[in-house]
Amino acid sequence: MALQDAQSIKDKIVSFIRIRGPSIPVQIAQEIGLTILFTSAFLSELYSEKIIKMSHMRVGSSPIYYIDSQEPQLEKFSQHLKSKEKEAFLLLKEKKFLKDEEQEPAIRVALRSIKDFAFPFKRNEEVYWRYFIVPQEEFIKEPVKEIIPEIKEKKLDIFDSEKELDKIKAEIEEKLRKEILSTKQPKKRKTVKKSKNEKINVFIEEIKKILDNKGIKIVRNESSNNKEALILVSDNEKEYLLAAYNKKKITEKDILKAHKKAVVLNLPYAIISKGEIPKKIKENIDAYKNLNKVETI
Repeated sequence: MALQDAQSIKDKIVSFIRIRGPSIPVQIAQEIGLTILFTSAFLSELYSEKIIKMSHMRVGSSPIYYIDSQEPQLEKFSQHLKSKEKEAFLLLKEKKFLKDEEQEPAIRVALRSIKDFAFPFKRNEEVYWRYFIVPQEEFIKEPVKEIIPEIKEKKLDIFDSEKELDKIKAEIEEKLRKEILSTKQPKKRKTVKKSKNEKINVFIEEIKKILDNKGIKIVRNESSNNKEALILVSDNEKEYLLAAYNKKKITEKDILKAHKKAVVLNLPYAIISKGEIPKKIKENIDAYKNLNKVETI
């Protein structure tokens, strides 16, 4: 495919998303007249180039693609959230802010899953969640609502006038505003899950050391056992799927598994292994690289 044609397709995709709003690959594929596979490849490139964004949420197995300023439109996809995630979404949407420790365990887990809609921040070393389209500064008003009525009811006689009460309210708001804005965001937890199985821990730590030496960051652990791990990584802000194998020989089945997972995530993928790739598989890979097209006669 000529470079000019590829750029034209990318422009069509961006134009469609800009007009239509957040969209899933099948909708975009229908619009530009390409297969899902080719469309996903173009979407992956646009995402790597930071021209479009990709949701954490999935519609089936597909992510949602959108551009800057379209975040509020992601709300219309909330119907695709799982039951507990949807419950957490609706609760946060109604309350605007939630204190983490006051929520039941299932809701706390769900809030951490709905990353498109729930944003964490800290106040006095306590974690709070805000609804994604609500400015964090609005949190200032929440505690003031509780403090001021109490002052009016119990301690009004210490103020000479309603004007002085308003002054105290303004001072409280300003203090809280500075406190919130100066508080560091909580560090994102490393999402590589620790397993109770010591062998898995050793394998993951081994991979982590290799990646650290290359300056590659782990974004999250998709799946792992003591034989293999599928990990989402970031190298120079470009994300891809890394398939790591803790065995001396890998098979075509291993490569296909990594490929299928990469297709679901709409990302390129790479493979590392303790052993060499069998000669037959290497030859097949070279053959596929040089394949121009396949026709049925």
